[in-house]
Amino acid sequence: MRTSWRVIAVLVLALSGGCATFPVPRHVATEAEALAVFGQPVERWSNGDGTTTLEYSTQPMGETALMITVDGTGTVLRQEDALSEANLARVERGMTQEQVSRLLGRHRSVERFVLSGEEVWDWNIRNDGPGVATRFNVHFIDGKVVRTSRSFVYPHDGVVLSDVYPHYPAYAPYPNRGARFPYRWEGWAWYRR
Repeated sequence: MRTSWRVIAVLVLALSGGCATFPVPRHVATEAEALAVFGQPVERWSNGDGTTTLEYSTQPMGETALMITVDGTGTVLRQEDALSEANLARVERGMTQEQVSRLLGRHRSVERFVLSGEEVWDWNIRNDGPGVATRFNVHFIDGKVVRTSRSFVYPHDGVVLSDVYPHYPAYAPYPNRGARFPYRWEGWAWYRR
């Protein structure tokens, strides 16, 4: 009985997660249609060529940043997810913070590291790792990009349960190192001992 309630809870959470992310965005033809469908953007970027980019970022909880570029007449020229893998790869060493903001949209959070002199901005992106979330990090020194990285978020108990196998974070004791593994396998899921 306990297992069925867990399955139901997971399904409810998965289906109700739409408030933080956009579904596959509907393509729009005009700025007026974009405003009607998506609402007011979190940012309007004026481009040097007379076009405007409307930013619809779902940070800090979502994983998308929809960018819609319109011309002077309000016609949509381009619509893309700024947090796609191709766009993340466009972040280069030496870019300014404004250039990164225009490229990726609003960031999730900022961390400052005094000893290294780094300021790190991060974005939630689609999870491609062993944790429960993946973050794309851009490291700045003196307002310029010095490097990028990814980090994985693990739950507070340290083990991510999946259908295939548990993932162990680096700080957790491994079963083969003398520590008792705190989970047991019961059919198709891991449970705490």
